[in-house]
Amino acid sequence: MSESRRDPVVAGPPVRWDRDDLLRADLGRVAVFGGAERGRAVAGALACPQVPALEALPKGLDTLIAVGGGTRIDSAKRWRAEQSAMTQLIAVPTLWGSGADASPVVVTNGPAGKEIKCDPRYLPDVRCVWPELAAAVPSAMARQACGDAWSHALEGFLSPLADEPLRAELAALMREMQLLPLGFDPRWLDLSARACALQARSSVGLVHGIAHQLEMPLRDLDGSWGHAALCSLFLVPVLAFDRAGSARADTLAQTYAVDLDAVLAHLQRLHDPERYHEALPCLERHWKQVLRDPCTRTNCVLVRPAALGHFQQWSQG
Repeated sequence: MSESRRDPVVAGPPVRWDRDDLLRADLGRVAVFGGAERGRAVAGALACPQVPALEALPKGLDTLIAVGGGTRIDSAKRWRAEQSAMTQLIAVPTLWGSGADASPVVVTNGPAGKEIKCDPRYLPDVRCVWPELAAAVPSAMARQACGDAWSHALEGFLSPLADEPLRAELAALMREMQLLPLGFDPRWLDLSARACALQARSSVGLVHGIAHQLEMPLRDLDGSWGHAALCSLFLVPVLAFDRAGSARADTLAQTYAVDLDAVLAHLQRLHDPERYHEALPCLERHWKQVLRDPCTRTNCVLVRPAALGHFQQWSQG
């Protein structure tokens, strides 16, 4: 069996493999947990079984390969940590943005809303970059995935919990991200993983507080709403709020050579006025929950009840 399995309590980030590394690895007794099309492609290449649900995994599994987006990878991370600690976990993202393949964070839907846990045990052993699996992502979803990655990088950089070395790393990362299109590019798979792994060392802010509180009620109305869609939609308005409320965002950007005006101009394409108008009533109904969200409490600018007015006015401009 592969020698990549290591103690996540003392280990660094997951080992990075590409497709060929995965195909030639000795994985022992292995199964693929993935969606129908892409999971089947990976299982077929490895000549191993594909399972539709974690409950269907065989006992005594040596290696689990989670193929999918952040939700699927997070569920596999939690299963491995809580149900089968000796099983090697390989994450194969089919969409960038969440960075779940490189993060010690898991986000799940609980009875009271989003449940967020951070623990080194949740780190996969391996993250496998297989760009062809993400190449056919619809353009709207690809753009939202870029917004998800940008929200991790920006909010992690601006977080009051970030230290100087972390901000320097995130500033350098954002300069790389500015060179990429807001759409499919294989480099996003590595850059978004870095953004999430770095952000996990500080915190996020109001963008994530809004996304966590609005995702479930909006999905009840329209299944097209998701975490990445909400992060993309509110990233520009929140950045404008942060800059208007304090000079801190601009001061940090100048200190670390981040052109915040250029970043804002680059990200304007993420904002959809029609979708924003659809989401605004939900934001108004759930504003108190947004204010209480742990992510909102670590925003770079204090978010008071009256801040809702900024977002109401934004919809008109």
